[in-house]
Amino acid sequence: MSRQDVEELANIELQRDEEAAAVLGAVRRTSAVAMAAQDPTLSTSHPFYDVARHGILQVAGEDHFGRRVVTFSCCRLPPSHELNHQRLLEYLKHTLDQYVENDYTVVYFHHGLNSRNKPSLGWLQSAYKEFDRKYKKNLKALYVVHPTSFIKVLWNIFKPLISHKFGKKVTYFNYLSELHEHLKCDQLVIPPEVLRYDEKLRSLHEGRPPPSAKMPPPRPPLPTQQFGVSLQYLKDKNQGELIPPVLRFTVTYLREKGLRTEGLFRRSASVQTVREIQRLYNQGKPVNFDDYGDIHVPAVILKTFLRELPQPLLTFEAYEQILGITSVESSLRVTCCRQILRSLPEHNYTVLSYLMGFLHAVSQESIFNKMNSSNLACVFGLNLIWPSQGAASLSALVPLNLFTELLIEYYEKIFSAQEAPGEYVPGPAGASKQSSPFTRGCAADRRAAGLARPVPPQSPPTTAGRHL
Repeated sequence: MSRQDVEELANIELQRDEEAAAVLGAVRRTSAVAMAAQDPTLSTSHPFYDVARHGILQVAGEDHFGRRVVTFSCCRLPPSHELNHQRLLEYLKHTLDQYVENDYTVVYFHHGLNSRNKPSLGWLQSAYKEFDRKYKKNLKALYVVHPTSFIKVLWNIFKPLISHKFGKKVTYFNYLSELHEHLKCDQLVIPPEVLRYDEKLRSLHEGRPPPSAKMPPPRPPLPTQQFGVSLQYLKDKNQGELIPPVLRFTVTYLREKGLRTEGLFRRSASVQTVREIQRLYNQGKPVNFDDYGDIHVPAVILKTFLRELPQPLLTFEAYEQILGITSVESSLRVTCCRQILRSLPEHNYTVLSYLMGFLHAVSQESIFNKMNSSNLACVFGLNLIWPSQGAASLSALVPLNLFTELLIEYYEKIFSAQEAPGEYVPGPAGASKQSSPFTRGCAADRRAAGLARPVPPQSPPTTAGRHL
């Protein structure tokens, strides 16, 4: 079969959706504009605003292995004459450059690709070559949702170019329900068009409208539950201890044995291992990380604990304030961080201070572990704060990561004793008991906001055992 025959076959497959594409075209353009309008952090000064405003690419939470998830939605591709595909390629690389140092997953929603918006085969071939080993090495999974014959045609064309190792990372899902087994789909930004198409496919497959499923009432958590419960619940079940046991145990272990581990917090762990440890903790059984022989296991457990809190450690209320950190003059950002933290509940503040003290200690060993405050912020940003509805937008990552980086880099200054309106907000364990007036901190921040490195914090108390 010649290349021309292959392209004609692909076009026949795509043209089956032309009628639906014509109807949905206006909807897509409207939703893209609406999305840009609803996202205040997506400024027209964004270097790829012309592409980003369509919402084709989204960063959407993490999979069950703790890997960042990037979604690509074909239904949001505008007609080819409205989009510079070379710019699209540059935007893809610009986005992935923020994640290729860590393990990541890509979800490709194929529905909505048609002859009006599909890139040429030549462009696809050059795009594959552009994404060299740097991008492919840490790509652990590529999930293709709603594949069609067009995908199979493309696979036959590119098969000689695709390595066997990369091919093993590709998984096809005919329905969104199959994707649920690998990802937390409530974190994904799934376009309405894809949801409707999936419902249509399931109806055709079943020969009738899908029945309305009744969800069983949620079970109350176990008395020893550690994951997926609130900080208050953990405090009540642990004799008033403010630092959750899982957080204390993992931090203690990593302080003793992992501070100089290269790539700490960048690597994933077996999902079976993570679930086993979660089950043990939730049942109140002892966990000895030495038994697993992998320092990255407790690191993944720590991130998983934060990610499964019912409300983020930095709280939903602080989300919009944190997004505004990039508009603050750089010399005043440390002061701004302190102001935002003053509004946190006392319990959240104490836990956050404990965690940031540890991450600051990790950053102090970056010559060995390669994890400076910026790298740690990229890992922990979305584990500390996320919006109350949906997932954080791609453009929100910059302020979220910047805020987290400031907390780590200027830990000693930000978490020094301070007074909140009407109440005393405690500093970290071992910090000075003498409070510093907020106004005095402002002047110091102007002098030291950019370059000065704070004094490493004292190690947090480790008197608690490693077993529940």
